Amino acid sequence: MSLKQRLTDDMKAAMKSGDKQSLGVIRLINAAIKQKEVDERIELDDTAVIAVLDKMVKQRRDSVGQYEAAAREDLAAVERDEIVVIERYVPAKLGEAEILAAIEAAIAETGATGPADMGKLMGPLKAKLAGQADMGQVSALVKKRLAG
Repeated sequence: MSLKQRLTDDMKAAMKSGDKQSLGVIRLINAAIKQKEVDERIELDDTAVIAVLDKMVKQRRDSVGQYEAAAREDLAAVERDEIVVIERYVPAKLGEAEILAAIEAAIAETGATGPADMGKLMGPLKAKLAGQADMGQVSALVKKRLAG
């Protein structure tokens, strides 16, 4: 079952059960997906949907930080609740050991040897780990690995 179909099914289930919070967040997700499809005139596959979900989670984490800085815990709690619902649809994140294994495999494929080869590594890693790992963490691990 595609991720978009799962979202639709979960939206129907939330309507039937009266789960207003999940329903609202799923509608936001569907709207963001539809907006991206209309803007780019394409049908999004699961990988692209995951990218949209990752962006939504990142936006909400940024909002939580800003709300906490402004002492608005009530608004931060709403954002955290939305993150929980969105993350139901994002694949589980890889651990550091799995990311390091992917980096080693990419180094073997590309023949990267030093910090100058970071661009060579990040392209294949981004394609391989999209939605499964925080690319900021991947970048830091690649830098560490190529430097040492």
